[in-house]
Amino acid sequence: MAMTAVARETVFALRRQIAKIEGTLPERLAAPAAAPFDADVNTDLTIVRRGIAAALPDAFLPIGVERLDAALSGGLPKAALSEIHGTQTRDAGAVAGFALSLTSLILKQTPGLPVLWIGTSEIFREAGFPYARGLHASFGIEPEQLLFSEAPRLVDALWVAEEAARMTALAAVILEIRGNPQRLDLTATRRLHARAQAAGRPVFLLRQAAEPEPTAAPVRLIVTSAPAVPRDTIAGPLAGSIGRPAFTLTIGKSRTALPGQFTLEWNPDECAFDERAGDERAGDEGAGGGRNRPKNPVPVVSLSGGGKGPAPASGAVLAFPAVGSPISPAARDQPSRPQRTAHLGPRRAG
Repeated sequence: MAMTAVARETVFALRRQIAKIEGTLPERLAAPAAAPFDADVNTDLTIVRRGIAAALPDAFLPIGVERLDAALSGGLPKAALSEIHGTQTRDAGAVAGFALSLTSLILKQTPGLPVLWIGTSEIFREAGFPYARGLHASFGIEPEQLLFSEAPRLVDALWVAEEAARMTALAAVILEIRGNPQRLDLTATRRLHARAQAAGRPVFLLRQAAEPEPTAAPVRLIVTSAPAVPRDTIAGPLAGSIGRPAFTLTIGKSRTALPGQFTLEWNPDECAFDERAGDERAGDEGAGGGRNRPKNPVPVVSLSGGGKGPAPASGAVLAFPAVGSPISPAARDQPSRPQRTAHLGPRRAG
């Protein structure tokens, strides 16, 4: 049955309302031919059609890796809520390091504005605070550019984040949450996303030891630590050294990109990301990594105290002969323990 004009207009109105809540425009079936995309007319327009996004070039924060930025249609959205996940507690350092790297990229574009990092007492007690003296050396961030707000409860942290997200005096807002609390539901993330859109500032939601769940964030990135490779020198890789910090980045959710996985290295000298591609030393298997890691040439057993060479590998020396193996003559010549009758032995008193 053909759809009437009133019903069609009702459907389009509902789609526009849903798109406004989700932070994107609905798919346009028939765009007006006389009104092409123009930056002067469509100042805040993002059209998503068949997985292709057309937006203003300044609407995204480019990460600096060509393949990743292309997969995210330009990078992370500036005026939006973005999720950065760590699936386990031990990934808290990698998630924080990746967030500080993004902060460094943001401060390059908005110099003079600070970044506010919000968290509960639980998360700061569990994961700690970033080391102030290492901010400039590793990320080019001055300590006074990074502000912290420690809230006693999650409801207080959400209130601070909502109020800070609407402020244009901040370059970005980072909210760090542990686990999957019930209060951080779809409604709470919609409020954060709406305030980020209104202020034109990014809000990063760091989720530590959390499972993916429905949120209003257009992008969700899953971050884990990647094995570091030796430092490169003029003579080649320096054996035994530890190179740049590396991250394994997985696109868990994106409205314009397919799922993918990337291994990124952070260059603290240039404050920029580099993609590690085609390196067997840094291959990963899923999110945990380690499929193509190099074999450790060091023996499992440590060096002996008075020996000249390394101890043999574990399992090469047996304390007793195996079952069914002939006993050596040397073992056959060893004197046996003297046998005595049990009742003739001395009795211990007490």
